[in-house]
Amino acid sequence: MASLNVYSVLVVLFLTCRAVMATKENDQIIKENNCETKMGLPCVLEAFRSIFERGSISNKCCGELVVLGKVCHSALVKRTLENPLFKDLSLTTITAKNIQTWNHCLAMIDSLSPSA
Repeated sequence: MASLNVYSVLVVLFLTCRAVMATKENDQIIKENNCETKMGLPCVLEAFRSIFERGSISNKCCGELVVLGKVCHSALVKRTLENPLFKDLSLTTITAKNIQTWNHCLAMIDSLSPSA
């Protein structure tokens, strides 16, 4: 039960945190592109798990992630990494998982698109 509460706090931080250490550049990108409103919470959780934990992302959520866009996706991940709660995470590992998740979703969306 406690882990659910901790996880809920992490998700809220992922979505809405205005951490003091967050760069103005990422915050500006997120604000200008309305990044925090483009994905539903269930898909945000899946994307978060696939990047920051050990989880997978569904086809539906891949679609939402691709619609979110690479600029928003990258800015949200960077802002999350700037949060002191995530200071002990391996930047190399998270960056690799971030790229892997994005590329997986692009490939999945491309495979579902009708051929021209």
